[in-house]
Amino acid sequence: MSLENKAKSAIVLGGGIIGVSSAVHLLRRGVDVTLITDAALVSGASGRSLSWLNSAADRTKEYHAIRMAGIDRYRTLFAQDPSREWLRFDGGLYWGKDKQQETQARYAYESAHGYASQLVAPEEVSKIDPEVNADAVTESALFNQGEGWVSLPHLVNFLLVEFHKLGGQLVEHAGKSSVLTDASGKAIGVRTNNGESFSADAVLVACGPQTPDVVAPLNVTIPNDSPLSMLVITQPVEKNIKVVMNTPRVALRPNPGKTLALDHDWYESSITLDNKGEYTIPEAVVNELVEEAAKVLAGDKGLKAASWKIGLKPIPGDGNPVLGELKTVPNCFVAFTHSGATLGLIVGELLASEIASGEKHPMLATFRPERFSA
Repeated sequence: MSLENKAKSAIVLGGGIIGVSSAVHLLRRGVDVTLITDAALVSGASGRSLSWLNSAADRTKEYHAIRMAGIDRYRTLFAQDPSREWLRFDGGLYWGKDKQQETQARYAYESAHGYASQLVAPEEVSKIDPEVNADAVTESALFNQGEGWVSLPHLVNFLLVEFHKLGGQLVEHAGKSSVLTDASGKAIGVRTNNGESFSADAVLVACGPQTPDVVAPLNVTIPNDSPLSMLVITQPVEKNIKVVMNTPRVALRPNPGKTLALDHDWYESSITLDNKGEYTIPEAVVNELVEEAAKVLAGDKGLKAASWKIGLKPIPGDGNPVLGELKTVPNCFVAFTHSGATLGLIVGELLASEIASGEKHPMLATFRPERFSA
């Protein structure tokens, strides 16, 4: 039985995976949707995400639960067409640098709450994926069989087909937009950078690391701990690497077109802001990351960087997702979270449910934005 929608129309600010996913789920519920982006679609964090689908390591039970639900939605999508080259589930490998005790503690923690985790010796790694250099493994590794990866630009393009089919309105390159409120403080629409206004029953701000800045004029404070990050895409490689890898000096995954996606955090201090307001990094640092990737792969891969993107990686101040309606600004919702790839489909689904029905979903209870004003 379908309930009558509380919101007949909605504006979604943000052209990344969470914004697009939320827009499509709202359209599925019969809500009229306008999706507004400051630049091009997937030009922000979603366009430079390693997009590793996981719930590895230590986090709260609630955060783990929503991540596992997120992986479940990707598995459903994968099952519909396992031939897609932009969504795979071939597992993940992790090892630290001379931290055997830490690796074993991570294994014990993951196993304790039923996360598929296997402690493997270096000689077993090549059986998991022959393209991994077992000699690079320090003492032991963790193999998480249920993990995978997604290329978010490809996923967004896939979702946009349905978005347009269901009648969604897309406004790109709108510049910085602001949330409009009425005299009572309730959200009633959005004004774009050029002064154009759009009205709606609800507004969702899903602008990645810029989300706290967008809601700040509404007297809402959301702590922002978003660090600088870089994603490198390599030139095509000869052999097929299947697993996602997280190692002391490089994280990598396969990418469509027989390329690899690489990132890490050790080079953050090398990123600078130039006089044009653009982030730059010495090419020598990019090449060093590529060299680190070559070390963890078997054989001579002849790896070379084809492109790289730099920007802020969305991480709220306390590390946990910020999801739901602003208590002091009714009808204005926010979505600000790390692990946007893993959460992209499920968060879009749950926020669309709340916006359309007016009913709060219990899975979002601990992630409400008002926790920062308590």
